[in-house]
Amino acid sequence: MRHPPRYVSLWACAALAAAALVPLTGSASAAAPACSVEYSVTSQWNSGFQGAVKVTNNGAAKDSWSLSFDFADGQKVTQGWSAKWSQSGTTATAANESWNGTLASGGSVSAGFLGSWSGANTVPKTFRLNGVTCNEDITDPTDPTDPTDPGDGTAPALKASGNKLVDAGSGATRRILGVNRSGGEFMCVQGYGIFDGPVDDASVKAIADWKANAVRIPLNEECWLGLDNIKPEYGGANYQAAIKDLVTKVKAHGMTPILELHWSNGQYTGNSAGCSDVHATCQKPMPDARYAPAFWSSVAGAYKDDPTVAFDLFNEPYPDRATTTLDQAWACWKDGGTCPGIGYEVAGMQDLVDAVRTAGAGNLILIGGLAYSNDLRQWLAHKPADPAGNLAAAYHVYNFNTCAGESCWDEQLAPVAAQVPLVAGEIGENTCSHAFIDRVMKWFDDRKLSYLGWTWNTWDCASGPSLISDYDGTPTAFGAGLRDHLRAVTG
Repeated sequence: MRHPPRYVSLWACAALAAAALVPLTGSASAAAPACSVEYSVTSQWNSGFQGAVKVTNNGAAKDSWSLSFDFADGQKVTQGWSAKWSQSGTTATAANESWNGTLASGGSVSAGFLGSWSGANTVPKTFRLNGVTCNEDITDPTDPTDPTDPGDGTAPALKASGNKLVDAGSGATRRILGVNRSGGEFMCVQGYGIFDGPVDDASVKAIADWKANAVRIPLNEECWLGLDNIKPEYGGANYQAAIKDLVTKVKAHGMTPILELHWSNGQYTGNSAGCSDVHATCQKPMPDARYAPAFWSSVAGAYKDDPTVAFDLFNEPYPDRATTTLDQAWACWKDGGTCPGIGYEVAGMQDLVDAVRTAGAGNLILIGGLAYSNDLRQWLAHKPADPAGNLAAAYHVYNFNTCAGESCWDEQLAPVAAQVPLVAGEIGENTCSHAFIDRVMKWFDDRKLSYLGWTWNTWDCASGPSLISDYDGTPTAFGAGLRDHLRAVTG
């Protein structure tokens, strides 16, 4: 490790003498913040400086931690110690080492770094521990105007009101903050069962213990409809009863169930095809006209009298991989029909909205955009007509997506979020860490938007984002970031 020079400019000496340590904490009379950070410049010279941070965790104990903050004057972290330091743009991040990952409630951890500066070296103003803003009074979670209001333990009937989600009963603003529970989309069509892992009350309670208020449940249209290729014990009435039982358990713990069409029928062998099978064994570029409207008509009919259940029409559309132009892709997305590059008749999002509403269901509907729900640029221009006025935009983001940074979110998501509720139905990363989703949650928190982590399954996080290592709620290193954040945000 390179040590800094031993000289300091005269003006820097004066500045350091006046404010060598900058504690950034709330007043003694305020409610305790979720975390507090002390930032100090311990030495400074012509073009470099040495900094230190001390983080105190005032919330629940953490198995891992990540501190991020933003420089205002172009400062750059060049190296550091007692943490894994990195920087993206103006945002510097210090993530725990293997030996100092545990941060007890009331415990503190310190780390240091060397940095470069030019012109000014202003102290950062905002610090985030696992995505939660530090040095900031905690909002009373019972405040009915608080968008993270957990309510009274009863799943609310959600409704779109302008660009917000509200409780249709109380009128309180709500946010969807939770997890995905994968399995119902693939186990049945593969002939192994209905769910991947337990879905008993204890396993659902473990989700609620993370302070999640929603669970997104991926479904398979062939299994729901009980087509001939599905084993009878895993399809039709048996499948529907199992889904209903899980929905009941989710609601019993005060969480919103979101039923989502994940895998559908239709043979596609074009660009980015997930499989060549006509059956619902992988993600297809668009829902099929043959079965998808019937699927949604049936689902909507089953839950039309239960407005606490939300619908997500289709997991990750990608007609843009099949068509020649984006205009063709968005036209296919909305209106379906015969779409360039897709060999089966497509059901557009308007078709599926119509199927739900014709069945008599006024439930909240989420709709993802193009590029695996990562592109919402023309979502507003192609928004389906809805007589119930109860639509929200769905967005998926992982660290490997095209639109996966603050500048893109500012440009593409902010205009959508200004007009309709925006829900990040899947957030995740393939790093076995949570630095990326910390950034996602920060951006969405700042705008009081919704998000759900992928996925509540005990898979190896090295092969895909997996939140848990055990269905009792034991988190992976990735999942710990979401768990700690949900607990801090929702109380």
